[in-house]
Amino acid sequence: MIWTYQLFGTDIYHICAWFWVYSILGWFVESIYMSVCFKKITNRGIIKGPICPIYGVGALFVYFVLKPLEGHYVLLYIIGALLATAVEFIVAKIMMRYTGCVWWDYSEKPLNYQGILCLESTLAWGLYTIIMFGFLHNAVMAFTEKISVETGHVLSLLLTVYYVIAFVRALMETKNMKEMPGIKMVNTNEE
Repeated sequence: MIWTYQLFGTDIYHICAWFWVYSILGWFVESIYMSVCFKKITNRGIIKGPICPIYGVGALFVYFVLKPLEGHYVLLYIIGALLATAVEFIVAKIMMRYTGCVWWDYSEKPLNYQGILCLESTLAWGLYTIIMFGFLHNAVMAFTEKISVETGHVLSLLLTVYYVIAFVRALMETKNMKEMPGIKMVNTNEE
């Protein structure tokens, strides 16, 4: 069965469960932060629902790549900051190419690059890496272990189907995205 297939020394079920937990946690953290910044309730996902998968992708990518450095917090901070910034850059470039917009805008932040990267976020990614390796990933693992495997399979499958449908719908509605706070429309002809 696909759920038991091993990838990076971990079965697909756990990778999927961790992905959804990080995607939901990321949505909460970013939505709260942006709500404070914009002084109004702000949904930072592009779909209806508390899911922001760039956090799931970023967290798992950083976790699996940097796992050999676990316990070496200075290296984790530096490499985590650079690695997550690289993921953010690549995702931004893909979004610009295929949707004409980036779903965040750092243009007003000091030391930003094209509004898609900024020093503040890079420093935060390093801190998040330390938090993840210091205690968060252990909490995510403990949380997912409390859910029965059968329930976890169903939840993971339902979340995946829901997200794919909602994401495709959101992509089809990209023309309305420029009205969302924090969305940066770009001219893809300049690429």
